[in-house]
Amino acid sequence: MKAGAARQLDAFLDMLAAERGAARNTQDAYRRDLSDYIAHLSGNGRDPGAATTEDIRAYLASLEPRGMSAATVARRISAIRQFHKFLYVDRHRGDDPASALDGPRLRRSAPGVFSTAEIDRLLTVASEGLDDETRPAGERLRAARLYALLETLYATGLRVSELVSLPKTAAHSRDPFIAIRGKGGRERLTPLTDRARRALLSYRKLLEEMAPERAGSSFLFPADSDSGHLTRQAFARDLKALASAAGLPAAAMHPHALRHAFASHLLQNGADLRVVQELLGHADISTTQIYTHVLDERMRAMVRDLHPLSETTEKLR
Repeated sequence: MKAGAARQLDAFLDMLAAERGAARNTQDAYRRDLSDYIAHLSGNGRDPGAATTEDIRAYLASLEPRGMSAATVARRISAIRQFHKFLYVDRHRGDDPASALDGPRLRRSAPGVFSTAEIDRLLTVASEGLDDETRPAGERLRAARLYALLETLYATGLRVSELVSLPKTAAHSRDPFIAIRGKGGRERLTPLTDRARRALLSYRKLLEEMAPERAGSSFLFPADSDSGHLTRQAFARDLKALASAAGLPAAAMHPHALRHAFASHLLQNGADLRVVQELLGHADISTTQIYTHVLDERMRAMVRDLHPLSETTEKLR
């Protein structure tokens, strides 16, 4: 990548971090997408400062033979649009060649949701043998950690990055809420159930007994990683293995699936959409509206069961 293009990309990523509070993972994703775009331009003797709308369209046309999905192409288009808008607004160039782009319109669909019975089975299997003192210490500690992670995730609906980086004070707070710093540095409070708190305290007790040097970490789930806490990838691997043991589809089981289950099960049981938005840490209600299918089903059931002229109500008379 030429020095000028590299500086422009770095400036754009700095803007994302400073003005939008973009997390490191988000910045890395933009860097990967835009580096690929800039490399394509460079291969054709162009750079972002001189690229035309046709140059951008040629790049997008090159993605299909590479087997990229519509969702990936849409993400690349979004990144390119934002990048060129930044270059225009920040006066790196006098026009915005991406403003005329059309992209695939993706319908946001509701995620597949595990039922309450399936989540209960997952938690039941995760809790088995936690008090068995004959189990190898390391195995027992990992099992206690996984159970604590699952109880906490299903109780709070945290993003996985928020969950694995929780401070250890979250397990010992006497308050019924824990403070979370989410995307963009936004803070919110989320309730922690007694069941989740008990799982966390049991895990921390085992950690202090079996790995006191690690228990001194400021993180709730410490690990030998660059960050100092359990990684998202390690948690995801453990979760898939547990799903297989519980007879659930491992391919569909990931940390975000429990976040979806948390939101959907709350709505199924009468929670307000705005409340769920706050608990999930969504800045915009439109993000939470992927769950409105749950509300639609609930409203249909209410009309079916409670409307004076419905067939169900007539049968109950």
